[in-house]
Amino acid sequence: MIIMLIFRVVAILVASYLTGVGVPLTLPINTVLLAATVAIILAIINHTIRPILAIITLPLNVITLGLFSLVLNGLMVMLASKLVPGFIIPSLLVAIVFSIIVSVINWFVSKMEDR
Repeated sequence: MIIMLIFRVVAILVASYLTGVGVPLTLPINTVLLAATVAIILAIINHTIRPILAIITLPLNVITLGLFSLVLNGLMVMLASKLVPGFIIPSLLVAIVFSIIVSVINWFVSKMEDR
């Protein structure tokens, strides 16, 4: 549990570094605490709100052959940016790119964990 949180924090920090937005990379302790807060808020959002929205938007997701899931993930990142002060995502497109980077890193970590 704690190890996965650490990996998610690292994923958020990497995505912030690659996109240039999200968690401001200033003081190390503030950056890590903000990234940990974002990771916890994103986990809560993804386990409570996202399943409901996934069911509601299922027809749209079927029509777009699953590509609407990217938009849904971006919307969850945008919601987290509204809830966490200091976590700034300026647009939906940046949020989608941010969520793709975090998803790829989380996928890679989960595959390494399965070994």
